[in-house]
Amino acid sequence: MTDFAATKAKFDLPEGVVYLDGNSLGPLPRAAAARVNEMLVSEWGQMLITGWNKAGWMALPTGLGDRIGQLIGAEPGSVVTGDTLSIKVYQAVASALDLYPDRKVVLSDNGNFPSDLYMVEGLLRSLGSDYELRVVAPEDVADNLTDDVAVLMLTEVDYRTGRMHDMKTLTELAHANGTMTVWDLAHSAGAIPVDLAGCNADFAVGCTYKYLNGGPGAPAFIYVAPRLADKAQPALSGWLGHEAPFAFDLDYRPGHGIERMRVGTPPIIQMTALSAAMDIWDTADIHDVRAKSIELTELFIHRVESTCPDLTLASPRDPARRGSQVSFRFENGYAVMQALIARGVIGDFRAPDIIRFGFTPLYIDEHDVEQAVETLADIMSNRLWDAPEYMVRQRVT
Repeated sequence: MTDFAATKAKFDLPEGVVYLDGNSLGPLPRAAAARVNEMLVSEWGQMLITGWNKAGWMALPTGLGDRIGQLIGAEPGSVVTGDTLSIKVYQAVASALDLYPDRKVVLSDNGNFPSDLYMVEGLLRSLGSDYELRVVAPEDVADNLTDDVAVLMLTEVDYRTGRMHDMKTLTELAHANGTMTVWDLAHSAGAIPVDLAGCNADFAVGCTYKYLNGGPGAPAFIYVAPRLADKAQPALSGWLGHEAPFAFDLDYRPGHGIERMRVGTPPIIQMTALSAAMDIWDTADIHDVRAKSIELTELFIHRVESTCPDLTLASPRDPARRGSQVSFRFENGYAVMQALIARGVIGDFRAPDIIRFGFTPLYIDEHDVEQAVETLADIMSNRLWDAPEYMVRQRVT
């Protein structure tokens, strides 16, 4: 059983703050600062460029990939970290399309994270006018798996509401239709159990700065099923994805397996911080995390609905269909969230009217839930959100 009191003690949480925004940016692991400082001083400072060999920097992307892979049900050697999530989306979709050259449609839904759609739009424009991004309602995905669809690209957990797709069922339907799958796990990895191998997924991508607590700008990851690893052609054929980067050949030859999905130089400082966060995950069981997150979200929903009648639940009521977040709708949701943040309860806002709260049992407990609800109820019942300073939109919401 996971000791959540012990995991909470491993995070550097500000005094007096209830942090319900780990689904957007995880908090600082206590060990990360010392780990990064050690890397800066003893490795970069003393080893200089020899750190790539002596400190094992070049192996970090696949080493961290395997550690993340254990949380998402990936086979060993099938995940690599680096670059950004947008880059990994581009890579995955481009490689999937290349495997089905006679089909020209990428199917997604309007609950997908917009950046994923933007990247695919740009990719398809570069491929020609006969390619199409087809976006449908989440509940209509299965009915739109027609025989011209090459790739089904979905975010498993909706970033706004927490609504979950059934990965196994949709992957089976896609494969029966001759369609490849690309799953975005940005709100899944570290939040819910994922079984990429068991679901027979083709490609998956995700970030490490949310539930995995790697810090702002932490690298993304990409998964390629082993059966496809030596077939997938990387559209972004970067130097470090080459079979022999230091041969300095002028012609590109893709590396073996997941190595070919490397693109640019690994962000070693950021990966060092991520490694400290993954040490905490080594002490946790994702199934325990999921069970506890359901307890916390159920408690939160019950208490908010009993004390804040003006808020409307936007997330699925069934916890089996909901990720590790809860969202409520309110016309002046932005102002409500700013009032909450001013009182030390940090969540976030998603346009047009959603206030969003993430629940990470590694550092959130029942006391935090009760404190957050008490503060929210006070703000709602006394209209404390209705103040000019809370109406001013910041650049990041």
